[in-house]
Amino acid sequence: MLNSLTPAANRTTPLAPQLLREDFLRIKSERKLRNREAAQALGVSEGEALAAFVGEHVVRLEPRFVELFEEMPALGAVMALTRNEAAVHEKDGPFEEMSHDGPVGLALGQAIDLRIFYNNWSSGFAVREATAHGTMKSLQFFDAQGHAVHKVFLRDQSDHAAFDALVDRWRMRDQVAGLEVAAAPAPAAALPDTAIDVAGFRNAWSAMTDTHQFFGMLRKFGLLRTQALRLAARDFAYPVATDALKRVLEGAAATQLPIMVFVGNRGMIQIHTGPVQTIRSMGPWLNVLDPGFNLHVREDLIVEAWIVRKPTSDGIVTSLELFDAQGENVAMLFGARKPGAAELEGWRELTASLPALDCGETLA
Repeated sequence: MLNSLTPAANRTTPLAPQLLREDFLRIKSERKLRNREAAQALGVSEGEALAAFVGEHVVRLEPRFVELFEEMPALGAVMALTRNEAAVHEKDGPFEEMSHDGPVGLALGQAIDLRIFYNNWSSGFAVREATAHGTMKSLQFFDAQGHAVHKVFLRDQSDHAAFDALVDRWRMRDQVAGLEVAAAPAPAAALPDTAIDVAGFRNAWSAMTDTHQFFGMLRKFGLLRTQALRLAARDFAYPVATDALKRVLEGAAATQLPIMVFVGNRGMIQIHTGPVQTIRSMGPWLNVLDPGFNLHVREDLIVEAWIVRKPTSDGIVTSLELFDAQGENVAMLFGARKPGAAELEGWRELTASLPALDCGETLA
């Protein structure tokens, strides 16, 4: 029994696939768990659990991820899923306008909109899993720690013949069960506030002309993201209550305000653009349950929420940014906009309606 496994991030050798298979199936059945939950209960990554079934209902794919993933349009309408520890983002539709510049890729469809970071992809699998509703077919991609970076699930209307052909074309010659995972990289250490050129940083923020300049600015001044928000001028960033996500989603739904919802991890960012309609809380989960778009967020894992205002050549662009206890981004929300267009006034009013928290002298 794998009831006291060494956590995946601390192990240096792969687990015996046969033992993992047996315990994975047992615990799924006994506790009625999803695959990811069953893997966590056993102390392994989801990628390790899936790879234990290579040679059965799982096929290991060649790790030429750019070429492989740019074949996704052939599958027709599918469901694309990207998640992190606190949020799951699901979009239905076809892949369109696939491109890449080195290891950075784009999918710029009307429905499926992705920013892809192939350097952080490590393994990929095709899965044909028997369920009570028939065989569920998917492509699943993982990082070096065995954490899922992206999944593509076929729907009834998808091109199943194209899926089968893609799997045959990209299957690795050696279908060996098991997955060796690497230790997680150490999180970046924050410089003390006293070592930061706060005046220079605030001046650089004021001088931004494009939101994409933000990441370069963080690197230049040696800042972590939440540290940067804390040290920014209050005109540009201020904290709000952690129920801000619910209030913004419900406000957008009430007025049918089109918004953008970003959820990502080290290997993928997935974006929804458009209105939201059905907002439901279920236990710790806050959900958007709309045709073509589902969002699931663990509200109890949100420990910081910030309104962030970045200058651009099109005017100020405002976001709601949510973070977990490790300072990792859970999700970001914007008003729907295209480059060259000003921010929606309705979005600016909605975010302005969230009262700023009293942040004390350290946030002045």
